[in-house]
Amino acid sequence: MDTSFARLWLRAEGLIALVLAAAFYRHFQFPWLWFGILFLVPDLSMIGYAAGPRAGARCYNVAHSYLLPGIVVALSMGLGNNLPFSRDLLGIALIWCAHIGFDRALGYGLKSADGFQLTHLGRIGRER
Repeated sequence: MDTSFARLWLRAEGLIALVLAAAFYRHFQFPWLWFGILFLVPDLSMIGYAAGPRAGARCYNVAHSYLLPGIVVALSMGLGNNLPFSRDLLGIALIWCAHIGFDRALGYGLKSADGFQLTHLGRIGRER
């Protein structure tokens, strides 16, 4: 698979993740106001770049990987109604997944410690 096709494929996956997360969010009838308020929260992870590119990339990648929101979805679904906030956790995780999908669809991938513009989807920014 050539790299341009692979990048396009990964961006399409991001779009699908965004659409599915939003569809599930709607299905569970979560408030759209919260979606709008919390959608950009994962980008606060860029504050890690204040500690340098390596720390910044780690912070960004943890916040922009499907691993943690996936665990939160699994826990919230597994807990069911046993905890009063498990439904809220599901909503937050779906917003988080939607944000990651949105970023990936736009071509923003996981960051390299060598620089913010170097991602697993290729170079981003003006110097492409």
